[in-house]
Amino acid sequence: MSPLAQPPVQAPTQTLAESVVQSVDWLAIAPPTIAAVVGLAVLVADLFVGDGRKTLLGWASVAGLVVSLLALLPLLDGDRATFCLTGAPDVCSYTADRFTLVVQFLALGGALLAALLSMTALTDEKKTLPAGEFWFLLLSSAAGAALLPASRDLATLIVALEVASLPAFALVGIRLGDRRSSEAALKFFLSSVTATAVSLLGISFVYATTGTLYLTEIADRIQNVDGQLHTVTQAGVVLTLIGFAFKTAAVPFHFWVPDTYVGAPLPVAAYLSVVGKAVGFSGLILITVVALPSYADVWGPALAALAALTMTVGNVGALKQQSTRAYSAVRLLAWSSVGQAGYLLVPIAAAAYAENTDDAEKAIGSTVAYALMYAAVNLGAFAVAALVGRTKLLNRVSDYRGLYATNPLSALLLAFFLLCLAGLPPGIIGLFAKVTVFSAAVDAGLGWLAVVMAVNVVIALFYYLQWTALLFRAPEGEPEPHRVPAPLTVAIALTGIVGIALSGAPQLILRFADTGLF
Repeated sequence: MSPLAQPPVQAPTQTLAESVVQSVDWLAIAPPTIAAVVGLAVLVADLFVGDGRKTLLGWASVAGLVVSLLALLPLLDGDRATFCLTGAPDVCSYTADRFTLVVQFLALGGALLAALLSMTALTDEKKTLPAGEFWFLLLSSAAGAALLPASRDLATLIVALEVASLPAFALVGIRLGDRRSSEAALKFFLSSVTATAVSLLGISFVYATTGTLYLTEIADRIQNVDGQLHTVTQAGVVLTLIGFAFKTAAVPFHFWVPDTYVGAPLPVAAYLSVVGKAVGFSGLILITVVALPSYADVWGPALAALAALTMTVGNVGALKQQSTRAYSAVRLLAWSSVGQAGYLLVPIAAAAYAENTDDAEKAIGSTVAYALMYAAVNLGAFAVAALVGRTKLLNRVSDYRGLYATNPLSALLLAFFLLCLAGLPPGIIGLFAKVTVFSAAVDAGLGWLAVVMAVNVVIALFYYLQWTALLFRAPEGEPEPHRVPAPLTVAIALTGIVGIALSGAPQLILRFADTGLF
């Protein structure tokens, strides 16, 4: 038989099962997986641990979060990805790149500090806070928060968002027999469910016009959408942004924040103020700069307007707090967190006006750098608030008068944290972070937004300095000493060390915030 007559050699065919089943990079998914597994183990162990030994569950949870953080170290060598499309190894559902690792560090580190605060709260309120359920919910939410920055398709993104959010509803309302806690949980639940519904509607529009859920493929296909579907695509972009604006507590979607923080156990409020924001902002960054860069003319001006409105309403709300009102210290921190969310939105908006990917990445790095600074000092402020709240149950700003006389170190650290949030020396890291945000706005040609931010920084100075000055005034009545439990001491010390170290070398935080998203 001639060579021409020989039958062609057929390539081996791949069965359907072989095309679907793939290997999993367990090292890449280790950080959120460890947190989730430890959460399940703690829930089961709660059935066999007596009431007198419930603190073991807390230490096991803390250890689990420490191991989750250590699992980030092997991932520093290079980017890793898993759950990829067959035949398209660069299109994946889970990516452990630089951006992922930085946000996972922020989320898991914030959860670890909230866990240390929670150990003291559970000891003080053991009759109203069930230990096993509390630790399970906290670790489950932390696992979702660590999963979200690694998500590179819309389905995984929404699942991670809900895994982080659903346990948080229960954490807010977990205090037994407390109407204020139940009301806060209901407000949080209704607002978050609304946000999720709006996001899903927007995502369904985007999927209908692009035919894919993967972020990188959406970025390619959305540029070539049929003209008849252009309006549907724009509606999808806007609705998706509105949904994430709820999650980031951007105005006018912020109404749930003050009551939720006041009604929740204080460690949960601290957790929401930092980890909840990390979840919302990382999702917003992935949606805008990764999936929808071609629609920057839609989301850029929208986020700039939201940033201006959010920082203004948040700071004015904090300014109006009366120092003698019950829970005014927590309310002030809640309104302050809304104002800080406005600052965090500025560089994301600036990325829409970037002329190239390097400028866009620099802007996103500014957001991540600011988030790292905010996380450390805000958790520190909540830690001192938890200390004062052990003896002053109403936790009013006026209760902090003369704190220096009873606990000098805590007073000095709280003053440092407040000055960092205000952006004043010796809180150099706060000043440095604000300058990077200012620079991002100016470089993007958003001079008007930089002016709005400058005005808001001045407004914030008033209430931060007012609280700081109160710490060093002569106390009213007999000074009441504050006994600091070991977990609370560790939490205050860790946040203080991080804040002081970064103030000494603020350039380190920008190196750490090199996201590598592009």
